[in-house]
Amino acid sequence: GLTIRSMRRQVLLCISVFFLSSIFGQVSYSINEEMSTASIVGNIAQDLGLDVNKLKSRNARIYSGDKREYIELNKDRGLLLIKERIDREGLCAQTTPCSLHFQIILENPIEFYSIIVEIIDVNDNPPTFEKSEIHFRISESAVTGSKFDLERAVDSDVGINGLQNYLLKPTDHFALKLHNQADGSKNVEMILQKPLDREKNEHMSLILTAVDGGEPQMSGTMQILITVLDANDNAPIFTQPVYKATVAENSPKNTVVTTVSASDADYGSNGRITYSIRNTLDDVRHMFEVNEDGDVKLIGNIDYEKARNYQINVRAIDDGGLTDSCKVIVDVMDVNDNKPLIKVMSKSNLVSEDVKSNTVVTIINIQDQDSDENGRVQCVINENIPFSLKSTTNNFYSLVTDSDLDRERASEYNITVTCSDEGVPSLSSSVTLTLQISDVNDNAPVFEKSSYEAYIVENNTPGLSIFTVKARDADWNQNARVSYILEDSSVNGVPVSSYVSVSADSGVIHAVRSFDYEQIKDFHFRVKAQDGGSPPLSSIASVKILIQDQNDNVPQVLYPVQTGGSLVAEIVPRSAEVGYLVTKVVAVDVDSGQNAWLSYKLQKATDRALFEVGLQNGEIRTVRQVTDKDAVKQRLTVVVEDNGQPSRSATVNVNVAVADSFPEVLSEFTDFTQDKEYNDNLTFYLVLALAVVSFLFITCLVVIISVKICRWRQSRILYQSNLPVIPYYPPRYSDTLGTGTLPHVCNYEVCRTTDSRKSDCKFGRAGSQNVLIMDPSSTGTMQRIQKVRPSPAAVGQCESVSQQTFNSTSHHLGILERERDRRKTHNSDSQVH
Repeated sequence: GLTIRSMRRQVLLCISVFFLSSIFGQVSYSINEEMSTASIVGNIAQDLGLDVNKLKSRNARIYSGDKREYIELNKDRGLLLIKERIDREGLCAQTTPCSLHFQIILENPIEFYSIIVEIIDVNDNPPTFEKSEIHFRISESAVTGSKFDLERAVDSDVGINGLQNYLLKPTDHFALKLHNQADGSKNVEMILQKPLDREKNEHMSLILTAVDGGEPQMSGTMQILITVLDANDNAPIFTQPVYKATVAENSPKNTVVTTVSASDADYGSNGRITYSIRNTLDDVRHMFEVNEDGDVKLIGNIDYEKARNYQINVRAIDDGGLTDSCKVIVDVMDVNDNKPLIKVMSKSNLVSEDVKSNTVVTIINIQDQDSDENGRVQCVINENIPFSLKSTTNNFYSLVTDSDLDRERASEYNITVTCSDEGVPSLSSSVTLTLQISDVNDNAPVFEKSSYEAYIVENNTPGLSIFTVKARDADWNQNARVSYILEDSSVNGVPVSSYVSVSADSGVIHAVRSFDYEQIKDFHFRVKAQDGGSPPLSSIASVKILIQDQNDNVPQVLYPVQTGGSLVAEIVPRSAEVGYLVTKVVAVDVDSGQNAWLSYKLQKATDRALFEVGLQNGEIRTVRQVTDKDAVKQRLTVVVEDNGQPSRSATVNVNVAVADSFPEVLSEFTDFTQDKEYNDNLTFYLVLALAVVSFLFITCLVVIISVKICRWRQSRILYQSNLPVIPYYPPRYSDTLGTGTLPHVCNYEVCRTTDSRKSDCKFGRAGSQNVLIMDPSSTGTMQRIQKVRPSPAAVGQCESVSQQTFNSTSHHLGILERERDRRKTHNSDSQVH
């Protein structure tokens, strides 16, 4: 019946505790002591309503403070198992109920549950006596009813398994009497029921048996040896049955706690009293002692946190063996001698910079073994940090974020938690938590400049490094690893990637091709800097590349045109004054800047004293008066040189005829051109033969041959006129656009009719090359060279030149007209004859 009632009580206790756990996050279990290792305590996953897989993913673990871990958590099964053998007596001694208290902690988010495991006692310890035998010396005069205190037995078990009763055998003279104490123990007294007779029986032997209530029942015995003495019929008597005293913890040894006093009415040795401490269950005899004067002294280190009060059983015995007993209750006063103990329950020291406010970073457990104000603790953290400390439950604090974190502003925080109690003087302790802020890709790369300009000299080597773009990212590690990407675009219809490339790692921009300033002077493109985050962030910078000119082009002479088969000459009348404009050398240089600044120098001349060349404009003028002694044929070599480093140059030959009439010119220049007649005729027949053969055998190239025939016909125009005419070429002028002189020849077309009064001179036909040629095979007729059509831009430039050369051209046309009339008159006279 007792066992059933106990089981019912345990079931009701478990049900009530489980009901409370659903409210307060607490679960209770009951197990027997001495269970084998790995025995199941309970299914904690089921009782807490947690998924077994979450126990692993959330790093569930048991926190038991400084105590030994008797219980372990099996996260695979969600079970609480016995880790090592539990001895209730070693764990709790006589304290009931005996329980293990620990917490189960889960992370992400942090949660904890309180677990209570009650250890149920089993009857594994028999009652024992400290001594196997005791001795009494009892006077024969002891009256019936005399009391003799016996040593109590000790049973480490509790409850029904603890000490229940005593038995005394034999019972001829003595009987047992039990006295229940406030602490649940029983004092054992042996009562004299029948007077002793020393002469009949001087020595007596009794057996005291202590039994418990367990199943099976266990017992222990002690032998009582009695020596009967003569007449001591008065026992010691204490002045009061209970003494109370107070002592402060940490009091020095030999401190007198209190003094007990007993008296004996007997005389002599029968009245001499000896005091002793009878406690056997606890360590009272190691903490206190009583001397012959009844002074109870402190002999050990008293600690309020280990025991808050002591009950001392003091016995007074006279020499006749009569005894009396009293209790001394000692209350221990708390002294603030323990600093708060700070336990960090979370091992994580890494926090992402994008966590929200009020996110729990860690949980701190505070313990102070003192009591009342001495154990009341307040905690604070250092200021000016984005964290705060909040009290959750008793003795637990949560460290939470109270503002946004930014790793780029602060990548690490040293948080000092200081806890102080309210004792006088106050004691405190502190701990420093180091929290690393993990990076989030929240910063895009930033270029040093939003736009760049770089220069590269033309004719560069492909692969040449032009310059470097640089972007920085305030993030860390992979999020700050910048890659450079050339954005797709086109330059003059060509992908920019065919012009430049960019190194993904270093941002170095290389030239993919060799640049020509005359084709492209500058171009734009964009470079993107992208970090290695997920998702990646990027920024754009614009780049302008400027091509710098090199002096890589020689000047090109546009006028006078150098022909191979005909002689081009400029006519200078013998009446020309000083400074007379003979002609102008026109040249261009496709370079720019000073590389296109041209200068003209007279290198050779038939008569260097007669002509000079303008250094800047290339005009050939007379430097003195022309005389009759000057040779008709004058040949000048002009050097055209640019201003580059090093400079480049070209030469041109200019033929000048010093004469007032065409017969004079013809007579002088006939020998000069006679040697070329045979070559010109031979060239004509070879071209004709080549055209005929190509037409017959290569029909598929009809278009090409037609073009060649067309060109051949155009070249024949040069020989259609029989009038020998000396051509005049208008001067050329350098443009002002920084790209050199005029790009094309400005041509003037002279149209003559049989009536000189209707003769016409056309100006502004830019792009035609009109020259007058002396042909030795002709009969004096004038011929006109083919026309090459110019670009519209050249037309405008040539028209600007036309007005400047009009007067000079009119002068030459007058000479040509007079010569023609003279020849017509000569021919008419010949026909008459």
